[in-house]
Amino acid sequence: MKKIECDRRVVVTGYSMITALGNDAESSWAGMIKGESGIGRITRFDTEGYITKIAGEVKDFNPERFIEKKEVKKMDQFIHYAVACSKMALDMSGLQIVEENAHRVGVWIGAGIGGLMTIEKYHTMLLEGGPKKISPFFIPMLLINLAPGQVSIMTGAKGPNASTVSACSTGTNSIGDAYKMIVRGDADAMIAGGAESTITPLCISGFNAMKALSVRNDEPQKASRPFEKNRDGFVVSEGSGIVILEEMNCAMRRGATIYAEIVGYGTSSDAYHLSTPDPEAEGAYFSMKNAIDDAGLAPCDIGYINAHGTSTYYNDLNETKAIKRLFKEKAEKLKISSVKSMLGHALGAAGGIEAVATVLTVNAGIIPPTINMEEQDEECDLDYVPNVAQKADIRYAISNSFGFGGTNATLVFKKWEG
Repeated sequence: MKKIECDRRVVVTGYSMITALGNDAESSWAGMIKGESGIGRITRFDTEGYITKIAGEVKDFNPERFIEKKEVKKMDQFIHYAVACSKMALDMSGLQIVEENAHRVGVWIGAGIGGLMTIEKYHTMLLEGGPKKISPFFIPMLLINLAPGQVSIMTGAKGPNASTVSACSTGTNSIGDAYKMIVRGDADAMIAGGAESTITPLCISGFNAMKALSVRNDEPQKASRPFEKNRDGFVVSEGSGIVILEEMNCAMRRGATIYAEIVGYGTSSDAYHLSTPDPEAEGAYFSMKNAIDDAGLAPCDIGYINAHGTSTYYNDLNETKAIKRLFKEKAEKLKISSVKSMLGHALGAAGGIEAVATVLTVNAGIIPPTINMEEQDEECDLDYVPNVAQKADIRYAISNSFGFGGTNATLVFKKWEG
């Protein structure tokens, strides 16, 4: 497929992360480059009787740094993360939202599950105290679109405002959808990404019932091990990843620092199973192919893949199959890594976080590692940058996200060359 010619190029002028490794991009990235793990024992609730007792919790986060105290209680924690991350990314970008440009600046932030923490809390209150115990803010607290809604209210962005909800592809789809809004001319700038906070009894129980989670409770920091022979499931985590996207000429006119260019976006569906990926890996293959085609590139142009890499048997195997099918003989020379080995799987936030990590990879020339690679799976036999970060000059990189329901999304980032 030939790329449709368009003179509206889109660049990244700001970014931020809140992860199990830190409450901002700087600390999160530093932890990734060192190969540190943010996984530990769950502290949010008593895990007695639970099969899985570990997760990637965000630590020491104070929403009042970003949100007025009286407003904090009106939002679920995933919205706290979205607002905080958006404000940090916007500050980094230097983009001022004023009356003259407000209708050209939009917000596109999704979540995979949304306000599960709020639902569980208020359901208990309802059962114990009756309907009068329910807050009038209950519904707005849990709605996924209140993440971009609150960001819009607090920043004054009056342009396109929406949420993409596509399970673990959410953050990537949200950034891709925002990118296309700018390309089409519907906006000049977008605050985009994902947020999630579902380390709750129901979430852990539900994924345990699916036998999807690691049970390596005695070695939490070694539990997330994508592409490794002894992986036994993924580790739930939380947080947010946000980028500021701008039309290139607008960004350059105001003298913005540009960290990377987004040049392609692809999606696909497995049309196979509600939770298991297509064994032929067609969905993952076409997601990557569509993104590379959209960028007007060939597979041989890609130097790095930020893998979905969940640490589940089927996902890691099928992503590897898809990479081999698309990249053919070059697959063995590609650098591939999964930051989920360090952060865990942040569900709807994962794609946003990993987009930021990919931007940092092409900007800084450093590839974060896949840690816990002790014995590589014979079926996953590519270069996953095991255990130690590597320096590399990457011109084009892709970031993959694949979700339940067979939804797939891929972004292509280019190193900014002026």
